[in-house]
Amino acid sequence: MVSTYSVTSFWSSIKLLLRRMPTVTAASRHSSSRLFNVPIFTELMKSSFQLQNTDKNSKARTGTITTNHGEIPTPVFMPVGTAGSVKAVSQQQLVNDVRAEIILGNTYHLYLRPGMEELDQARGLHKFMNWNKPILTDSGGYQVFSLAANRKINEEGVTFQSHIDGSRHIFTSENVIDIQRTIGADIIMAFDECPPYPSDHFYARTSMELTHAWLDRCIRRFHETESKYGYEQNLFPIVQGGTFADLRRQSCEFISSKNATGNAIGGLSVGEPEEMMYEFTELCCDNLPADKPRYLMGVGTPWNILECISLGIDMFDCVMPTRNGRNAMLFTSKGVINIDNKKWEKDFSPIDEGINCHFSHYYNKAYLRHLIKSKEILGLTIASVHNLGFYMWLVMQARERIITGDFMGWKNEMVTILKTRL
Repeated sequence: MVSTYSVTSFWSSIKLLLRRMPTVTAASRHSSSRLFNVPIFTELMKSSFQLQNTDKNSKARTGTITTNHGEIPTPVFMPVGTAGSVKAVSQQQLVNDVRAEIILGNTYHLYLRPGMEELDQARGLHKFMNWNKPILTDSGGYQVFSLAANRKINEEGVTFQSHIDGSRHIFTSENVIDIQRTIGADIIMAFDECPPYPSDHFYARTSMELTHAWLDRCIRRFHETESKYGYEQNLFPIVQGGTFADLRRQSCEFISSKNATGNAIGGLSVGEPEEMMYEFTELCCDNLPADKPRYLMGVGTPWNILECISLGIDMFDCVMPTRNGRNAMLFTSKGVINIDNKKWEKDFSPIDEGINCHFSHYYNKAYLRHLIKSKEILGLTIASVHNLGFYMWLVMQARERIITGDFMGWKNEMVTILKTRL
């Protein structure tokens, strides 16, 4: 199903795109040539995705997403910077040690604090936090989903109470786009309703239809407004449908019809069994356009990521590496470590020599255990940087294996290793 726009809205959108096209001169032709590789009248066109390699034994693939703030090689993992900060990790560490290419911010949290006035005066989140690489913002839908006891959903939007001071607010398709325009992320998400697991078919269908109706309003608002800070933004729709194959296919068809520059899969990793998550991830990948990046929201463990790469996913985010790191769980190239355990008390070997993260080579296990046990803040930073560095190493290894053609054998071996408790 393709959404219907009036002739006036259509021509308004065309005029808006034409106004945004750069003036091409002899001096600027080379620097702006990248922009002209993308058809200018593609709906929601703001960035490009180049599919580069596909694995012969799976659905894994590599590609590059190009935004105005830089290129993102895929598969990619995005560290979560909920309130404009990846917890316990500085921007310099994200660049130099983690080697992050894109980070994620949260619309709900940034809207409440510092608020839109401050971010507008700062000229957006990039300048506010001094980050010159791409940023993605989620729409706040999942946070609202998690506030089940303090929110009310209807066709207009969601009324909710702030977790900070109890004040009441409303998110609609329109103001969520406006908020994300002010935050200024390169990739912004459509507003959606995330059904809990388990949900019955009626609830999942009603939720999906609400998400689709909100998407049409998001698209309309997106076309009515402009990027605020001199670079382009990209709107990704979100597939919903719970754990029902007919609804997931219907949602994929609806989302695909919007011809967005990328598509997201939501409503998974919310409590369903792991195998069910893989089943519906694969179903969605099979029913979404192959020439657009696919973003699986909120997933997951290192082995989840490898399995989902093999199913055709390009983009991931999850709080797990930093949250688990702050709670003494380390992911390594040899398996999972609980650094609290006494067995590491006199282990002076590096945290993980198998990955290309300086922190993981520089600090030893006994020292990190001491810091964690002593509740020293540095321990939280070391554990978080290491885990993020490991995730980044893992997806880049996957990319290299896809390119060289031996991804599946490596993936199957790594999944077993990564699940090992050391």
